[in-house]
Amino acid sequence: MASAIDPAGVGPRVTALDALRLVSELLAFAALALWGFLAWNAPWSFVWGIGAPLLAILVWALFLSPKAVFHLPRLVRAVIELLVFASATVALWGLGMPWAGLAVGVFCVVIGVLVGRRELR
Repeated sequence: MASAIDPAGVGPRVTALDALRLVSELLAFAALALWGFLAWNAPWSFVWGIGAPLLAILVWALFLSPKAVFHLPRLVRAVIELLVFASATVALWGLGMPWAGLAVGVFCVVIGVLVGRRELR
């Protein structure tokens, strides 16, 4: 979460947009966990319920986080971020909750666009 430097030179300042981005990430991971636990029978529910969000968190940490291991062009980062949010939307849709999926998807994409615009400045 790249934030502006505090005038006192203390370090990055957390903005409301940073908090909303965190909420969007957590919503996506929670939607994937919910899908994993509810869409499958045991013991696969435990595998997918833990594995799906864990895979999304790994992708996020490797490519999208502020301290990402692999630094990619902005367009590639945007596509990967969109795929994570789309997978959360499709997961909720697959559970029979299309409106929740649509709400999560729209919220996450709007926050992603706002964060992307801020990073372009």
